[in-house]
Amino acid sequence: MYAGALALLAGAAALDPEGLRKHVRLQEDVRRIAEDNRRLAFENARLAREAEALRQDPAALERAAREELRLVRPGEVVYRVEDGPGAAP
Repeated sequence: MYAGALALLAGAAALDPEGLRKHVRLQEDVRRIAEDNRRLAFENARLAREAEALRQDPAALERAAREELRLVRPGEVVYRVEDGPGAAP
């Protein structure tokens, strides 16, 4: 099986001088895309866990509201600390 594929690849390279270089570039593209897919699958799993926590866990929902929306409870005192001139909020 591998001998047939190798013969086919050698024949294609003989017909097209760019064939072998193109094959190597495509293999690198496949490797890069597979790595991107693994990274995105990991990120999707993390986001799915976070979404589930937001649906099920009131503490997770409160944490998200405090961190992302900067919400506070009535009666809480908020202290804002800036590093120096022109510090970002």
